[in-house]
Amino acid sequence: MEIVFKTVIGDETLSIQAGKLAKQASGSVVVQYGETIVLVTVSSADEPNLNATFLPLSVDYQEKIYSAGRIPGNYFRREIGRPSEKETLTARLTDRPIRPLFPKGYNYETQVIATVLSMDKVHEPDVLAMIGTSAALAISEIPFNGPIASVRVGRVDGRFVINPPIEQAEKSDINLIVAGSKTGIIMVEGGSGFVSESDMIEAIFFAHQQMQPIIDIQEKLQEAIGKAKREFSPPEKDAALAERVEALAFDKIIDALNIAEKIERRSALSDAKKAVIEAMGEEYADRGAEISEAFRDLVKSISRNMIVKEQRRIGNRKLDEIRAISCETAILPRVHGSALFTRGETQVLSALTLGSSHDEQRIETLIGDETSAFMLHYNFPPYSVGEVKRFMGPSRRDIGHGALAKRALERVLPDKESFDYTIRIVAEVLESNGSSSMATVCASSMALMDGGVPIKEPVSGIAMGLIAENGETFVLSDILGDEDQFGDMDFKVTGTRNGITALQMDIKISELSREIMEKALSQAKAGRLHILDKMAETISDHRETLSPYAPIVVTVKVNPERIGEIIGPGGKNIRALQTETNTQISIDDTGTVKIAAFSQEEAAKAQQMVIDIGSDPEIGAVFEGTVVRTTDFGAFVQIKPKTEGLVHISELAHYRVKSVTDVVKEGEKLTVMVIDISRDGKIRLSHKATLEAPEGAAETPSGDSENRGGGRGGRPGGGGSNRNRDSRSRNPRENRKPSAEETK
Repeated sequence: MEIVFKTVIGDETLSIQAGKLAKQASGSVVVQYGETIVLVTVSSADEPNLNATFLPLSVDYQEKIYSAGRIPGNYFRREIGRPSEKETLTARLTDRPIRPLFPKGYNYETQVIATVLSMDKVHEPDVLAMIGTSAALAISEIPFNGPIASVRVGRVDGRFVINPPIEQAEKSDINLIVAGSKTGIIMVEGGSGFVSESDMIEAIFFAHQQMQPIIDIQEKLQEAIGKAKREFSPPEKDAALAERVEALAFDKIIDALNIAEKIERRSALSDAKKAVIEAMGEEYADRGAEISEAFRDLVKSISRNMIVKEQRRIGNRKLDEIRAISCETAILPRVHGSALFTRGETQVLSALTLGSSHDEQRIETLIGDETSAFMLHYNFPPYSVGEVKRFMGPSRRDIGHGALAKRALERVLPDKESFDYTIRIVAEVLESNGSSSMATVCASSMALMDGGVPIKEPVSGIAMGLIAENGETFVLSDILGDEDQFGDMDFKVTGTRNGITALQMDIKISELSREIMEKALSQAKAGRLHILDKMAETISDHRETLSPYAPIVVTVKVNPERIGEIIGPGGKNIRALQTETNTQISIDDTGTVKIAAFSQEEAAKAQQMVIDIGSDPEIGAVFEGTVVRTTDFGAFVQIKPKTEGLVHISELAHYRVKSVTDVVKEGEKLTVMVIDISRDGKIRLSHKATLEAPEGAAETPSGDSENRGGGRGGRPGGGGSNRNRDSRSRNPRENRKPSAEETK
């Protein structure tokens, strides 16, 4: 049975349709907003996976290029298997708010697939995929503590806007995706332009208020066609086994958790677990997995109780205490900027590389092909946590952490008009014990400054945690990896001294209140400023000059009508220019030419050659031209493609020339200066003006009747007179334009 529920969100109608498409899935809905349509299906295995030690949930999001009325631009002309970065990030966005809402211990294989069927290039499909996932789970037999909803919130000209069109979202100083339930916030992801904590809270809870009608229509949909939920109870744990593990391990775990160093602490915990298994004896010899699980639960319980009852953390840190920080810059000599940021046992090395517009990232999206002049790539190798794993390409986590760090730094970058470079940062995580994405922000901010990139302000980042027990909440600053695992929240905040630039929040409890979020943001600000102070002790502003190994980028403006002359047939001319000058040259339809070179000399040479070809001749300009033909009265010289002028016989030398061919012949190179341009565009040139007059020699006036060519069939206006030019001038560009009287 097909059924549709609708509600107005922002300026558009949002509809959720079920019962028409993909009916064999456990749950299937179509979500439409404007003319953007997303199909979301959820399927679940009939039998539990008894070997699963965590929730066996997979979420995939796919953008079909046909949805925007386009054919893929790759060789295969089809959507290729590897998801794009946008698809990966949206899949993560969809996964994060729903994962905590499954029953604890749920072990049925579950798969969510969201497919973009139509894209109107106005409304983003990502929030529709998130809404559709909640709705599909709500009407399925899968147990799920929903529904939830998601919206995007922007702020334009001081006014909050829900689900702003793509163009409007790009102009917003706040751009967040917020997911929530009826009573609280579940997830936040987004960026902003130096926004205060109070403004960010207002934006988040404005979004929460506006998403309520979406939850309402999902509840109506579930009531109308929802399936009965599958009965599920997690396997009961052996209380006697847990008590015995606690008796044997409690003191050993306490001692281990007082160790600040990660490797030493984990080694102590591992030894404690081995001792417990051995002490359990033959009776429990075949129950090693249960003992290990009980031991993990005990470590988590003790860790949380230390915070709740004693207000202290692993390694005896205070709740708001930041680990020791050290910073270095300029440690890689050949990259264009580098920085090493170490906070506790988390260490990130960021390397900056600058390039030209040729190096910009090309991206195929549903909207069309786009380019990005800023890239930040995050790498998390297995050695950073002392593990041995297969070394593969970037994981979903790598892509997500890199995108967060990129968003944190984008707002402080200079605009292309003032700094016309492509910027790439690679962040190598060398050690990790929590907050590696935030260490990436700090290291990358310093690498930009070390490389001379004129950023507006330094940026730092901090990861916050939360313990919620018996109605009490405790906010933790700069969380460890272990605290992330046993805690209830991972809240990452980045910003400058003047405000927040990016947020990412995930929780493991059902929801967060406004009061808790305000406390977390306030404590995060104090930590962020502390970290900025530590960074400033090493570097507080960008260096005045770029690395000597960075490319030199020069911009030249030429006459758009001469673009074809620069490019040449099939790109012949521009390729020759690049080869001769060892540069990269790009040109757009407005006549803006960008030249990238690795030396000032190469840049200057290419710049002059482009100017010579691409600009109209001006009086006083000097060219090295080619003599294309000679006559009795002078030589015609090509000074650039399709442009030539006349050197009158009187302008060939400082002495009296009897025959043009005594000085130049056809095909020879000749340095000439433009001395006049007539109204009809005819150009008069002088070779004599580029030469130094012989010392003490008196110049024969070039207007002498014996050297005039007008009586020999010269062109009107072709006589090269310049009677009163100072023959002793050392700077030919100072020569004045001949008067009308002199050219008669």
